[in-house]
Amino acid sequence: MHITTTDISLSLLLRPQLTAFARAGYDVVGVSAPGPFVADLRAADIPHIPLRHATRGVSLAEDWRAAASLYRLFRRVRPDIVHTHNPKAGVYGRLAARIAGVPVVINTVHGLYATREDPLSRRIPVYAMERIAAACSDAELLQNPEDLETLAALGVPRSRLLLLGNGIDLERFRTGTRSEKARNRIRAALGATDDTVIIGAVGRLVWEKGYADLFAAAAQLKEMAPTVMVVVAGPTEPGKRDGIGSTDLTAAEAAGVRLLGHRADVEDLYAALDVYVLASYREGFPRSAMEAAAMGLPIVATDVRGCRQVVDNGVTGLLVPPRNPDSLTAAIARLATDPRLRREMGHRASEKAKREFDQRRVIEITLVTYERLLALSRP
Repeated sequence: MHITTTDISLSLLLRPQLTAFARAGYDVVGVSAPGPFVADLRAADIPHIPLRHATRGVSLAEDWRAAASLYRLFRRVRPDIVHTHNPKAGVYGRLAARIAGVPVVINTVHGLYATREDPLSRRIPVYAMERIAAACSDAELLQNPEDLETLAALGVPRSRLLLLGNGIDLERFRTGTRSEKARNRIRAALGATDDTVIIGAVGRLVWEKGYADLFAAAAQLKEMAPTVMVVVAGPTEPGKRDGIGSTDLTAAEAAGVRLLGHRADVEDLYAALDVYVLASYREGFPRSAMEAAAMGLPIVATDVRGCRQVVDNGVTGLLVPPRNPDSLTAAIARLATDPRLRREMGHRASEKAKREFDQRRVIEITLVTYERLLALSRP
């Protein structure tokens, strides 16, 4: 059983892994709040069980109800393995699984919800809950080496910590004849000319992704580089505390940002871009940046955990300080006005993706971990 807060995580982030685990012989079940992406799971023959009290917002009462529901589910179904994801589901999912007597409990850390740069008021509660929950797991799979060292410093035994990394489907995200056709089609639909430099971002419309800085940069670029077009693809998050409201989105459009909504054809959208931007304040190991790199795009990203693992500064892209619109604008403008630099960095980004971002390695590490822990649970 794979436990996440929302169905979008099961579908967009984990579905390739879930189908691979099923092909390896496991009966795989996804558990999350119900939503529109459940249909995608069922189309991939992944059964889904709704966790109706799971929320992304802050609600201790709902979190307790979700934990109790999971406990009852685990006692009824008796899964051999419970694999948790996301900060909230990862905490109460591990606790419920251990109390219910699940033989193997595994958690993937997609990015600790606090970083070493955050104030103590944020770090203390997040690290305390992670330390307690980690005591209930048999393995912690970490996407990021910085998080691994943080958990080790908190006292989680290194024997439980395993660097997983992150990966994508390199067959889906690659350049070729199909991507060239997609580039021409999408750029024409956007009204772009041969001289237009399209700057793109893909991600949920929440402030944590740095959209305030990107919107500010777009407003500056509109004046200083009229050939630049900024496009953003991603779903709104009205249930999130930091979800971007309609008023701010309208203001962004007035500043020249093209809002494309959720796109199922992101590989085609990447093909239409010239530069990819990720201005996020917190990342674990950003999938969108890996996808953009695999598609041969130079990347402008913030110098935070996760982005540092995807972007080699000055080689495959440019890293800028977070919450600094002027630095973000300058980096985008540098690439927008230098086609040769874009080509060189994009080529090196693609080569890095081939070397380091293959999801097959992530799947293999996870399967080996399953087999090892199942063997230990059944002497």
